[in-house]
Amino acid sequence: MTDAAARGAETVPADLLQAFEAYERAIMANDLDALDAAFAPGEGTMRGDAAGLLVGHDAISAFRGVRGGVPPRSIERIERRELAPDVALLVSISRYAGGGTGLQTQIWQRIEGRWLITAAHVTPRAQALDRSVWRTVGDPLFQGAWEGPLEGLTVAVKDLFAIKGYRIGAGNPTYLDSARAETTTAAAVSDLLRAGASLRGIARTDEFAYSVAGDNAHYGTPPNVALPGALPGGSSSGPASAVATGQAQIGLATDTAGSIRVPASYQGLWGLRTTHGLVPRQGLLPLAQTFDTIGWLTRDGETLQKVVDWCLSYDGSESTESVFGESGRDLPWSFAVPAEARDSLEPQTREAFDAFVEALRAGPDAPEVAAASLGDLDEYLAAFRAVQGAEAWRNNGEWLREHPGAVGPAVAERFRIASEVTADAESGARTAVESLRERMHDATRDTVLIMPTVPGPAPMRTHRGERVDAVRTATLRMTTPAAIGGMPAISIPLLTVPSTLGPAPVGVSLISRAGTDIALVRLARRLVRAAAPLPPKDPA
Repeated sequence: MTDAAARGAETVPADLLQAFEAYERAIMANDLDALDAAFAPGEGTMRGDAAGLLVGHDAISAFRGVRGGVPPRSIERIERRELAPDVALLVSISRYAGGGTGLQTQIWQRIEGRWLITAAHVTPRAQALDRSVWRTVGDPLFQGAWEGPLEGLTVAVKDLFAIKGYRIGAGNPTYLDSARAETTTAAAVSDLLRAGASLRGIARTDEFAYSVAGDNAHYGTPPNVALPGALPGGSSSGPASAVATGQAQIGLATDTAGSIRVPASYQGLWGLRTTHGLVPRQGLLPLAQTFDTIGWLTRDGETLQKVVDWCLSYDGSESTESVFGESGRDLPWSFAVPAEARDSLEPQTREAFDAFVEALRAGPDAPEVAAASLGDLDEYLAAFRAVQGAEAWRNNGEWLREHPGAVGPAVAERFRIASEVTADAESGARTAVESLRERMHDATRDTVLIMPTVPGPAPMRTHRGERVDAVRTATLRMTTPAAIGGMPAISIPLLTVPSTLGPAPVGVSLISRAGTDIALVRLARRLVRAAAPLPPKDPA
């Protein structure tokens, strides 16, 4: 509510002040209808904050539905400037009951006799630690080597990796309380520190990495700055959001069924899932060892290239065998589009992807782009889920039985289903995995698969129940073939697709044969350059 003694209130015309105060009351009550009515209708209305910009009344309304209320506050100062007849700028300072101040900047316009907001920018109170993104953070938490190819870069580490002196939390407070402090640091973390990168902090994960949505029942949902009001993608949601918001340059993460590629697609990032087994998993809390793979998230291709050149090269990692022999040669400048993946896309994503492919074919550095078939994607998903479930339950079932009710409902349901995978079902699924793996190897023998990373834009944070399950299933149908094949896969921010919340990023994935990880990143960067004049996100 506006404090009657707020400085400057007397300079605001009575009818405008009444509209402003009604808006404040609606915010405090989280009255969505009144808030909708306070903003001018149409596509020109704007609202921005630290998470991003929303354009159009419908996009603002959709965001407001997922935001929830704001903490109690009062207005302690208002400044008004007349911009034109019936157009005024109001800048107000909010003081929160819990401490701290924020700033609201609004343009009000009298339309058909009513004062309505046509543009607004909100600066919330300063937040030293966003606990939905970080479990532990420092500046830095650990200093890396003072010199090296990654000097000056900071790393957000997914809360599944061992860091000496810290416990692994796995996205669950009960698990964190029951864990012991680690006595060594995971090799994947040490490699980055040896190259000059510093550890910014330990970032959140979906519980036990058993999700691709990015929400967490205990710590909240990290923000998606590329599409405010949308899910960030999981299970590497914390590292992805840390990178997307500029709080770190590198996200060290894992990808079992798409947990790097999905948040990369949802948040407009580069994300690489490495060849299975290439980066050692010592010091990593497992979900399903047959598919668990380590990789990285970055905001641009140049940074990702630096990471893979170091971590996967002769001179870089102490913990991986060299892959420069295979990756030293460039992959063929030819691509194959799996028909089954294209058919699985949401209509607007399919339209954007087809336009992207046509622009590639018409460009000066046009690659060969052909059609391909991987077979029924449900075969991949069924085999994957059975093996993943059996391993996930072996890894975590005893702890879950000892701590009933410790995990959120969605993850608890997945573990319940996992507990019911029989030995015969697992054995049959493993046989299917081997057959499907050979199919993937054949499909990438002389070309690189190309397709959108996910069926469509990130879902809204308010989606629940069957709708979330449907999105999850559709997403896993597209991400599990690379996991089945044990192949490197990279998601590149190349598509923009309409959504309820506004223009949304959708990644384009490339999948290549095992051991070609470094060459795959080089190929991805060439693809970005060839995609011009579609605006590339890689400055290299």
